[in-house]
Amino acid sequence: MKVLVTGADGFIGSHLTEMLLKQGHEVRALAMYNSFNNWGWLEDVPAQKSLQIVSGDIRDANLCHDLTQGMDLVYHLAALIAIPYSYKAPESFIDTNVKGTLNLCRASLDNGVERFINTSTSEVYGTAQYVPINEQHPLQPQSPYSASKIGADAIAMSFYHAFGLAVTIVRPFNTYGPRQSARAVIPTIITQIASGKQEINLGDTFPTRDFNYVEDTCRGIVELAACDQAIGETVNIGSNFEISIADTFKLIRDIMQSSATLSYDEQRSRPANSEVGRLWCDNSLINKLTGFVPSYPLEAGLRKTIDWFSKPENLNKYKTGIYNI
Repeated sequence: MKVLVTGADGFIGSHLTEMLLKQGHEVRALAMYNSFNNWGWLEDVPAQKSLQIVSGDIRDANLCHDLTQGMDLVYHLAALIAIPYSYKAPESFIDTNVKGTLNLCRASLDNGVERFINTSTSEVYGTAQYVPINEQHPLQPQSPYSASKIGADAIAMSFYHAFGLAVTIVRPFNTYGPRQSARAVIPTIITQIASGKQEINLGDTFPTRDFNYVEDTCRGIVELAACDQAIGETVNIGSNFEISIADTFKLIRDIMQSSATLSYDEQRSRPANSEVGRLWCDNSLINKLTGFVPSYPLEAGLRKTIDWFSKPENLNKYKTGIYNI
């Protein structure tokens, strides 16, 4: 198929692009425009005839129209995702996440795109009212970021109901793995330990998360895109396993054979009513639709992630002494 991946220069997007190329698809990959002509993590993806990299911005409706021409399938991952930054620049999140999704939906409809996969986030659920969290759980906008993603999901689904665009909302829980931003907790822990620090700066460690290795997340997205029964549906992608940040730190520390200790850094904590205290995925729907089950238990995925971050050529790309919002 001819597929468009927006946000292809990012963490999940670059891994998804690689997976699609290995499956034989022709991929048009959108990277955020910058004057350095840098393609983000696509710089690590070997050049090949079936990969076309385009620089641009989904906030531009004309660009979105051009991007979707001739495409069979759109995987929409482009978004502003850093929760701490959303406190400082909420309008930017609305412009990119909501209006950008609107632009892509409208362009996909106009150009006859067969399937539109909108990538959501478990953050839209907020702190769990019950566990495990299924797709019927109430949505709770506990940060400007999560509010913008709720809006983006609603825009995409409105194009399914109003215009017949074949939309699926894929809702990954907490993805981790090689290339992830140091603003996320697992890379934060790994990079600080790998750089030799004995006191690891973190925010609150009581929250729980349902962590998923990036290859599993990408496979779940691809399998849902191939499932006709998923059209018009919102589907969680997760492991159905919950672990606290504190216990995640201990597991990483043990794997890395470190004696490092935790140090609370107030600037890394969210406002009290904004912190999502508990996330635990009910993945029964994706299993029913596609047979999907995660391939990587947490420890196995962490070992692969630690191996990647521990290589000097990768670790040197991260500023471990700076808190990355």
